[in-house]
Amino acid sequence: MNRLIVGLVQQSCSAVRSENIDKSIKGIREAAARGASLVVLQELHTGLYFCQSEDTAVFDQAETIPGPSTATFGALAKELGIVLVTSLFEKRAPGLYHNTAVIFEKDGTIAGTYRKMHIPDDPGYYEKFYFTPGDLGFNPIDTSVGRLGVLVCWDQWYPEGARLMAMAGAEILIYPTAIGYDPRDPEDEQQRQRDAWITIQRSHAVANGIPVVSVNRVGFEADPGSGPGALFWGSSFVAGCQGEFLARAGEGSEEVLTVELDRQRSEDVRRIWPYLRDRRIDAYGDLVKRYRD
Repeated sequence: MNRLIVGLVQQSCSAVRSENIDKSIKGIREAAARGASLVVLQELHTGLYFCQSEDTAVFDQAETIPGPSTATFGALAKELGIVLVTSLFEKRAPGLYHNTAVIFEKDGTIAGTYRKMHIPDDPGYYEKFYFTPGDLGFNPIDTSVGRLGVLVCWDQWYPEGARLMAMAGAEILIYPTAIGYDPRDPEDEQQRQRDAWITIQRSHAVANGIPVVSVNRVGFEADPGSGPGALFWGSSFVAGCQGEFLARAGEGSEEVLTVELDRQRSEDVRRIWPYLRDRRIDAYGDLVKRYRD
C-alpha cells in the first residue's frame, strides 16, 4: 500500500517520569486510534531536558537497552500493532552514555536504534557533558512501514546526515527534537530561530525528495542551575517531498497530529527533480575536510 498514516506526539515534560510516560502513552494511543501505523515521540520524552546544566547525578537517569523504557514501549507497540519511534538516555557502559532513538516493530521487538551523531555544546544545551557521539552511522532502520531515516535534534541542521540517510534508501526522515527559545531573547529573534529550524528541515525534504517528520517538545522548563530556562517552541510538523506542509502543531500546546502520506509521491517527485542523478560525486571530495583554507 502507498498510503501511510503517521502520528506525532508533542508534549510537555515534568520531573516526574511516570507522568511523562503516561502522557506519551496517551498520545500514542490517540494517534493509533486515528489510524496511525507509525507514531513518533519527541527527544528525551520521559523527563525534563536536563542538559541545561552539568550535573553528574543526572547520569542516574540513564537506562540500558533493553531496559525499562524498551519494555514499556515495546509492549505498547505490540498491543497496538504499530511501528513506534521513541527516545531515551542510553547507558551503554559506566561512563559511556548516548542520546538514542529506539524504533519498535509492530510485534514489539526492537527494529533498530540510532545514536545521535551531532552533539551540541551551547548555553542551555550542554550535551557534550552527557552524550558520547553516536557510532552507528547514518543508517536507516527497516520496518514493516518502510525504511526510516531516524536522526535526533541537532542532526537536523546538517544536510550531510539527511543526504546519507536518503542515499541509503530512507523513505522518510524523522527528527525527534528538543529545541526552544532563550526567554530573554526578543520576539523577533525568537521568530527567526524558529523559522530557521523549520526551513532547514523542509529543505531536507526538498533536496532529497522524501517527507520529513519533526516532533518537538513544548512548554517552559526551568534551568536547575542559574540559567534562564528554556521555552520549547513545539511547532512539530510534517513536510512533503517538495517541502510543503502536510501537518503543523502550535507553539504552545500539547498536541497529537496525524497525517496521511502518499509514498508514491517520492517516486513521482524524484522523476522530475532528479537530484540524486545529477550529483557531481566526482567533485565533492573536500566535503570530508573541516574547512577549505
